[in-house]
Amino acid sequence: MNSAGNADVLVGVRVMGRVRASLAGRATQLLLVLAFVAVAFISLVGIGASVAIVETVQDSGSAVNAAGGLRRLAHRAASVALAAALDGRTGHADVAAAIGAFEAELGHATLEKVLEREPDSVVASIYRGIHRDWYVNLKPRLLGAPERASESPDVLFYENLLADVDAFTAQIDALVAVLERETETGLEQLRITLAVALGMVMIVMIAALCVIRRRVFRPLTELHACAARIAGGDFRAHSRYTGRDELGRVGSAFNAMADELSTVYRDLEQRVEQKTADLTRSNRALELLYHVIARLYHAPASPETYVETLKDLEQVLGLKGSFVCVQPKHGGVATVLSTTMGDCPSRSGSEEECTHCPGRAMPWSYRREDGFDVFLVPLRDADHLYGMMRLALLPGERLRAWQHTLVEAVSRHMGIALGISHQSERERLLALQEERSIIARELHDSLAQSLSYMKIQASLLSSALQRPERRDDASDILADMKGGINAAYRQLRELLSTFRLQMEGDFARLLGSTVEEYAGRSGMPIDLEIRLGGRHLNPNQEIHVLHIIREALSNATRHARASSIRVGLFGHPDGVRVIIEDDGKGIRAAAATEPHHYGLAIMGERARGLGGVLEIVPRPDGGTRVAVRFDPVARHEASSPAPTPEAQ
Repeated sequence: MNSAGNADVLVGVRVMGRVRASLAGRATQLLLVLAFVAVAFISLVGIGASVAIVETVQDSGSAVNAAGGLRRLAHRAASVALAAALDGRTGHADVAAAIGAFEAELGHATLEKVLEREPDSVVASIYRGIHRDWYVNLKPRLLGAPERASESPDVLFYENLLADVDAFTAQIDALVAVLERETETGLEQLRITLAVALGMVMIVMIAALCVIRRRVFRPLTELHACAARIAGGDFRAHSRYTGRDELGRVGSAFNAMADELSTVYRDLEQRVEQKTADLTRSNRALELLYHVIARLYHAPASPETYVETLKDLEQVLGLKGSFVCVQPKHGGVATVLSTTMGDCPSRSGSEEECTHCPGRAMPWSYRREDGFDVFLVPLRDADHLYGMMRLALLPGERLRAWQHTLVEAVSRHMGIALGISHQSERERLLALQEERSIIARELHDSLAQSLSYMKIQASLLSSALQRPERRDDASDILADMKGGINAAYRQLRELLSTFRLQMEGDFARLLGSTVEEYAGRSGMPIDLEIRLGGRHLNPNQEIHVLHIIREALSNATRHARASSIRVGLFGHPDGVRVIIEDDGKGIRAAAATEPHHYGLAIMGERARGLGGVLEIVPRPDGGTRVAVRFDPVARHEASSPAPTPEAQ
């Protein structure tokens, strides 16, 4: 039994402990709830009492009005009875009606309600006296008043009646006064009730505000101050308000948060310092890459570029030396562009050793040389190896990840720059070969043909001079030679003008200058229209198109006898169309294939070099139309093909 009882006691203690802990955890909330409940209760009690008092006052007020009506009706009944006695115009029925009105007002509901609420009060006693006096004394006398039967009524009777009415109304006035005093008493009770309720509400509210100030505002103010200190970087700020209530637990949680923030902030400061160092290093690396790219862009093959680049690289990476060499174009030992660590051991021997450079077989590897660990970095693009960069580090030292990435980027840009330099050199060589081919072809197709013709004429002239019978033909042969010499001279001048043409400015401006040149030279209007749309020409195509237009304008201004010329360059879905047409005398259909029309042959060669077709046809309404059709995208030619047998 004792064991069972002890167990029940322990369970009860535990339950009570849990209840107390739960109440302590909600102490502030419970106090505020109790304050609001007290305010609501006081308000309800005050409102209920006020409603009861107001109803009482309202009934007393209605009773005052009814009592005042009794006084007026009593005087009216006496006046009606007196009037009947004096002039006889009112009779017994009028007096009865006045008595009925008085009795109706005497039995008013508000008066009855007051009597039912307080049957033993002064008001009830006065009312019963009025009721008794009316029915016992005054009403019978009013009903028993004599009607007019003689010239002189009973004056004494009516004087006594009026005196009794005055005494009766005095009783009514006493009733009204008592009712008014009760009304004023009710109003005074209402004021007292409201004042007491308001005072109790104020007391409860002040007590609640004091609790709120002590348990809410002060802890919150201190928490705000601590939060401001933490925002300013002082993580030693802690709240003094800790406990088992709501804000006490908030203060404990805030202190734990401040400790955690302090730890996190210290870690964050360390990480920020590390990130700052990383960003500084990254900025130096980006600055190095920027300068490397700028130097390589302006002078990709200059030794000064690589000297400055390796100098910057040594400063950023902390290298002990650097070396850059470039493979020769036609065999032999590699060329050193820059070095701060002496010559490469592989270059000290023959060409074979440079060919079997260890950087070729094991790129991106370390090798011990002269007390240093040398990092071998190849300089290459996607297709070719152009050279080798060697970086010297202390023995056992290795590049970190960011350093390795930087070296890769620098070597990649060096390889691309060397590749671009080689490609540019090859392109210049191809351009030179193409230009020489064009010059040779045009000399062959124009001036060489004229000189060959004059050589034949010179042979004929020599034969004619040796035979006396043919000396008359000598003058004709000399005239032909003179015409051939003039034609050859004119062709030479045109070729020199063409070769001296400078491709400066944009293509549209060059076409405009060409049109203005031939318009000023010939004195005829030349219209130019350019509508390429989304089509674009490369520089080689622009040169061919410009020469075709110049040759066509030269032929039109010299031979067409035209009044106007139109030049158009249009973009179409299938390519580009170049049109030069005039309104002159026109051209024969077979003239384009006849010998000695060297300009037309050269125009055809240029059109085929563009991968297109040249058409020279008469216009239906007179004149000549020269049209070239080609696709600039389908063919980006590097050089023009060799002259065809037809052109030769």
